[in-house]
Amino acid sequence: MSREEWNDRYRTGTTPWDLGAPDPHLVELWGAGRIAAGRALDIGCGAGSDARWLAEQGFQVVGIDLAPLAIERARGAPPPSAGSVEFHCLDFLKEPVPSGPFDLVFDRGCFHVFDAAEDRARFAARVAELLAPGGRWVSVLGSTEGPPREEGPPRRTARDVALAVEPVLALEELRASRFRVAGPGTPSAWLCIATRRSEPAQPSTRR
Repeated sequence: MSREEWNDRYRTGTTPWDLGAPDPHLVELWGAGRIAAGRALDIGCGAGSDARWLAEQGFQVVGIDLAPLAIERARGAPPPSAGSVEFHCLDFLKEPVPSGPFDLVFDRGCFHVFDAAEDRARFAARVAELLAPGGRWVSVLGSTEGPPREEGPPRRTARDVALAVEPVLALEELRASRFRVAGPGTPSAWLCIATRRSEPAQPSTRR
């Protein structure tokens, strides 16, 4: 969708992804000690719930979104009592992101909106560029599991994810999960965790 279309979703309140609370996957990973406070980037931050929660845990957070109205709402919310957070309206695939590199890049429902494989590959490559050594990308995206549905998050296969991620990032985990949404149902999802590569991916062995 275009910037105007995303903005219209916020204008009309058609934002089932906006929980007004932190994503449960973030809370789980924090509690398990798999992410540690540092610099964080929240891609597609919406009204900023995840970004502010990360700041409360001590992160220095940059939240970005394509929709001006989302950023306006994020900036208008009460500031966190710890850490720091700043919000910018920009296109992740086309515009520079300030204040990197980042120890954590978080994306809840952004990577999966791109239908073209080349755009998903560009997304993963941008993440790789912005990660600090040892940094992690955590992405929650719609999966092809579960029954047919007419609405909800775009569906991507495990192969879609691997093809985009593997050339530029090391895939640490890809597991079935669920989206928590502001409304009925919990659509099937993937939780994808990838790290910045210390060496290039090696070619497949032929025997």
